Amino acid sequence: MWRFLYTVLMYLIQPFVLLFMLLRSIKSPNYRKRLPERYGIYHKLTALQPNGIIIHAASVGEVIAATSLIKKIQQNYPHLPITVTTVTPTGSERVKSAFGDSVFHVYLPYDLPYSIQKLIQFVQPKLCIVIETEIWPNLIHQLYLRQTPFIIANARLSARSSQRYALVKNIIQPILQEITLIAPQDKISEKRYLQLGYNSLKLKLTGNIKFDLVIKNKLLADINELKLSLGKRPIWIAASTHEGEEEIILQSHRSLLQQFPNLLLILVPRHPERFSFVENLAKNQKLNYVLRSQNITPQADTQILIGDTMGELMLLYGVSDVAFVGGSLVKHGGHNPLEPASFKLPIISGKHTFNFPEIFGKLCDVRGVIQIASDSETLARTVKIFLNSPSLRYQYGNASHKVLTENRGALQRLFNLLKPFLEK
Repeated sequence: MWRFLYTVLMYLIQPFVLLFMLLRSIKSPNYRKRLPERYGIYHKLTALQPNGIIIHAASVGEVIAATSLIKKIQQNYPHLPITVTTVTPTGSERVKSAFGDSVFHVYLPYDLPYSIQKLIQFVQPKLCIVIETEIWPNLIHQLYLRQTPFIIANARLSARSSQRYALVKNIIQPILQEITLIAPQDKISEKRYLQLGYNSLKLKLTGNIKFDLVIKNKLLADINELKLSLGKRPIWIAASTHEGEEEIILQSHRSLLQQFPNLLLILVPRHPERFSFVENLAKNQKLNYVLRSQNITPQADTQILIGDTMGELMLLYGVSDVAFVGGSLVKHGGHNPLEPASFKLPIISGKHTFNFPEIFGKLCDVRGVIQIASDSETLARTVKIFLNSPSLRYQYGNASHKVLTENRGALQRLFNLLKPFLEK
């Protein structure tokens, strides 16, 4: 009965979903493209081989997390067809830039039985792997009816999601029991799944595959080239920022310029639809900026480089001296601090880091991050401390990098769990 009511509700809200997509497309036109895919209607441009796998990565963050896993599967099973699904255009762009034609990509349709059936008939998968947290009742049930394993890999269950699911525990339990395997990324998520009543025998803690971050030689070469073009000047980066954070960051930068007149800020908004908004903020504050997309080398008087491109965050971290990780001055929950840690950067964040409790906990334990209040004076003061002290930058950078290296191995553990399903 509950699944019937859920499905009826999903159908009823479709007009509002389409209206939302239309409004979203005003700022980001890609949201109104490929709409038929949202309902499982695909133009079969490529002949799909059956018995492949679906890997679902909702948006950019999940695609980045899934990249190392997908490439490992490709390396070990080069003839296994892989379909990667996302729900956002930015996630779609990331899939295309990371994998090109080596995987097939479509949007995951809305969780309507007919649409999900069309996806399954189109791909004919032998396995579905979801990255981090995506619990869609009809998707899970339709795969279960076809005896197709459904696995949540690198599973993360936030406190907010856990509390919501707990309110409907009797409803969520039958859904969870149709999930073949859940591989949590940390003990906190493992405990939350157990509290919801998931079978402990099907719960396998692997750790977070984001710790298995590897910097390729090509990226290092690109970093060195960009460093040479920027010249010898101090650089700090504010990455994956959200609404309400850029104003604080720009105020901090203006203050820092009084003591460090040649300081460059690399400002990277999280979502592409906000690139123009952030550009206008810099323009209104009369700060000298260039856009990364213009491919213009920042000059000596350039105060800000706005990162308005996709897939270049690691490159921009690589040329920086100090890193602020966004989504943490506002109640968004923070973003992945392991990317700057891979370059031994001292990390600054706000206190809202509930999306990554275990990682930030480890960083705090070894003094690999400084968490600050949500005001421009504190941010400016903290950046100033690091800029004035190479030894402190070295201490915090090494500590953050140590957390990264000491927690590697999750990718291999996860891959070992998946092998029986991949080989079946």
